Amino acid sequence: MFRTIEFSDPQYESHNLRFITVKSNNLKGRGDICLFLPPLLNVKNIPLVILLHGVYGSAWHWAYKGGAHIAAWEMMEKKEIQPMVIAMPSDGLWGDGSAYLPHHGCDFEKWIVDDVPEAVKEQVTAVSLSSDVFISGLSMGGFGALRLGAKYGHRYRAISAHSSITAMEQMSLFVEEPLEKYGKSKSYSVIETIKEHKEQLPDIRFDCGTEDFLIAHNRRLHEQLNQAEVPHVYQEFPGGHEWPYWQEHIKDSLRFFNSCNQNR
Repeated sequence: MFRTIEFSDPQYESHNLRFITVKSNNLKGRGDICLFLPPLLNVKNIPLVILLHGVYGSAWHWAYKGGAHIAAWEMMEKKEIQPMVIAMPSDGLWGDGSAYLPHHGCDFEKWIVDDVPEAVKEQVTAVSLSSDVFISGLSMGGFGALRLGAKYGHRYRAISAHSSITAMEQMSLFVEEPLEKYGKSKSYSVIETIKEHKEQLPDIRFDCGTEDFLIAHNRRLHEQLNQAEVPHVYQEFPGGHEWPYWQEHIKDSLRFFNSCNQNR
């Protein structure tokens, strides 16, 4: 599928993190994926979790600011969750954040939906076409996870988002680029995408910190989903729009994905 794909050498890895750089037609160039591969032998068809970063971030964010791989491995060792591969891609590195949408001649949406899982499956034998795929993210990544998970519900087993932007106008709270730069993408919202694809939705959960400046938007999304009679789990916890919150509550996403996978 890819003209070129580079996979890091395991002899130099740290904490079981590997990196893929792949030339993507959707990005009109190269994209990066940070991977956590649990150090287990003879595992096959294990779930793939895709974690999307927020604005200003890149493929290293969830690992080197959030320690997602460390939390995941501790949970696996305790048998709290089953083995999972975690893929942490860049968003395409447009501006302060691409919002995981198509614009400027690049399809940052299909980079996540098509290219990332395909690149992982090409390079990681433990992940196959039979593996369940889950999607999660924080802030802009929460927006991406909820919107892409709903739009491509047949691709994902479940969605779990943290501190999410719920509509494109909220991107202006973070990015330098005016929303007009996103073209028609500037009008996208989570609730409209979910309602449009209501017949094929995967399991949905999301959470937000009670001190987060996006809390009102997340509460509103919860109300809109109830009004639309869309089953979902919504939770609030103490905390703000900050890494200590996401470091703790990524564990809730992993537990949720594990329960969804067991209930197939």
